[in-house]
Amino acid sequence: MVHITLPENIDRPLSFYLAMEEYVARHIDVSHAFFVWQVEPSVIFGRNQLIEAEVNTGYCERKGVKMYRRKSGGGCVYADMSNLMLSYITDSDSVNFTYHQYTTLVVNALQRMGIQATANGRNDIMIEGKKVSGNAFYHLGAHQTDFGKGSSIVHGTLLYDTDMENMLGCITPDDEKLLSKGVKSVRQHITLLKDHTRLSLEEVRNELICFVCNEERMLTPEEVERVRDIEKEYLSPAFIYGHNPRYTVVKKQRIEGVGTLEVRMEVKNGIIKDIDLKGDFFVTGDLNEIRQALRNKPLERSTLEIAMPDTKNLIVNLNKTDLITLILK
Repeated sequence: MVHITLPENIDRPLSFYLAMEEYVARHIDVSHAFFVWQVEPSVIFGRNQLIEAEVNTGYCERKGVKMYRRKSGGGCVYADMSNLMLSYITDSDSVNFTYHQYTTLVVNALQRMGIQATANGRNDIMIEGKKVSGNAFYHLGAHQTDFGKGSSIVHGTLLYDTDMENMLGCITPDDEKLLSKGVKSVRQHITLLKDHTRLSLEEVRNELICFVCNEERMLTPEEVERVRDIEKEYLSPAFIYGHNPRYTVVKKQRIEGVGTLEVRMEVKNGIIKDIDLKGDFFVTGDLNEIRQALRNKPLERSTLEIAMPDTKNLIVNLNKTDLITLILK
């Protein structure tokens, strides 16, 4: 595993590190790469989430907490200098295999430190039944890289400590999601590494890198500038806030194994004029395939069953029938 480092040890915004992992995925031909980073108080929400539904923007503005959107799916998380952010880049095309590789690496590293961590499901790392790490994924196709093969990115949090007041104040939790996991509050849902080890934050960081990586690749100053060019997209208001036109029909449901799925449609005289999907699900393909397939189609099951593409190739674990049932709900 190659440890990606920077020529200067300075504080950088969260957007820089999102751009950095994308630069590595697009332009550095390595089988597996990894790096660890920390940021000032920030919230980061998923590719298909609505900022107004997930983030308490007023609180963030008052407290100086920065807000960012990432290109992976999943839910909204809070980060600060008391926790670690992890980035893993690999040439694997398989979502499940990539998650398994990544979570196994992190779990094994934590266990080596004497921390009894386990992988839970597809993307969480747990200690004593509580989440200490949540992670998200996205994939770049072979046509999007310099070296003619695909590249996958997994990134996530590793909670050593955190400003709980900020975490709870910044994020507007999905009550249905919390209830579905049998918890009544965010405090009951997460745990902190500091409660399970005597190692300091810096010691955990160093142990993690030493266990996972066996060589180093430092970005050049010229490459850092190229990262900053990519970062401009992450900082643009259009990317952060998105364009959310008014839809006449909104259907929302939590689907086991998929996440919260919100279908927004413009419907006129029983015809779908436009459709969009929002939520904390994990994307593995281009959601425009669904939009293009269903535009100008009658809102009826028989037509949708014929027109709907294979959703499992687009959203992790989403059954075509479940999406159609939600649309017609």
